[in-house]
Amino acid sequence: MNITITGGSGFLGQKLAHRLLDANAWSDSKGNFSKVEHITLLDVVNPSKELADNPRVTILTGDITETSLLEKAIPITTDSIFHLAAVVSAGAEEDFDLGMSVNLDATRTILDICRRHGTQPKVIFASSCAAFGGDMPSVIEDMTARTPQTSYGTQKVVGELLVNDYSRRGFVDGRALRFPTVVVRPGKPNKAASTFASSIIREPLQGHSAICPVSRESKMFLASPRSIIENIVRAHNISADDWGPSREVTLPGFSMSISGMEEALRNVAGNSVADRIKWQPDPFIQKIVDGWPPVFNTEKASALGFVKDSSMEDVINAFIEDELDGSKAAI
Repeated sequence: MNITITGGSGFLGQKLAHRLLDANAWSDSKGNFSKVEHITLLDVVNPSKELADNPRVTILTGDITETSLLEKAIPITTDSIFHLAAVVSAGAEEDFDLGMSVNLDATRTILDICRRHGTQPKVIFASSCAAFGGDMPSVIEDMTARTPQTSYGTQKVVGELLVNDYSRRGFVDGRALRFPTVVVRPGKPNKAASTFASSIIREPLQGHSAICPVSRESKMFLASPRSIIENIVRAHNISADDWGPSREVTLPGFSMSISGMEEALRNVAGNSVADRIKWQPDPFIQKIVDGWPPVFNTEKASALGFVKDSSMEDVINAFIEDELDGSKAAI
């Protein structure tokens, strides 16, 4: 199998690449299980040296809005594409044109390249629960109308619809996955409105203070990196017949208030660590977060066998194990 990952140097892209390289077999576009022979990672920066030095990996760096770069990243021999690249929520809200070109136009270009090839590759599209918003029911169901309240959410909804239609027409075998907010991400804060959800766990665990821009009462729909990667794998290998005519799904997560996250951090690491969270309201971020639905009934995902995290404490402990080498020396 030949696979392309856009956003391949990002946190999830690199984790997925390692998982692909380690796997014995993945389901190809014909439903046969084959070994991953080659991966192309496309991003604006380079990935880790470990991935860059792997003989089964090709690194392409550049602007995803450049059609010629996408054509190079997705040759006719490509079996599967994991489209993870995006301008994140607050970034797309601040720069409308950039969000449209990266989140919408590049997605359309990827799908059209696949259409021209005529090989019906699998396309796994990273969407978002920001597809929902506004005047919502207390619980979001699989068929709840998508009413995004941000440009980012709107761009993701259009991407979902395109994946559905290109799949219906037989151009691709698409799967659109609505991600919950992923915590805990390593690294540094980015322009996502939800970036604080990782910061308020990550920084205190490493001995630093972190700013929380929303109220303790604010609620979010969360999932760990471990469950996200497991569910991306699951989404890829599910047969087209099992997906049915609707190619989108909200991935399982858990709903939690910011105060609940703070309490989980206290339970895992103690009061001195949790006290490193500093509360500084930001009305811009608060408004975006308030527009996201906090509770989902992910019945379709459960029926398809997607996994769910057990608790916030387990998510924090997994971050310590995966990203801090299991060490609590800084606590």
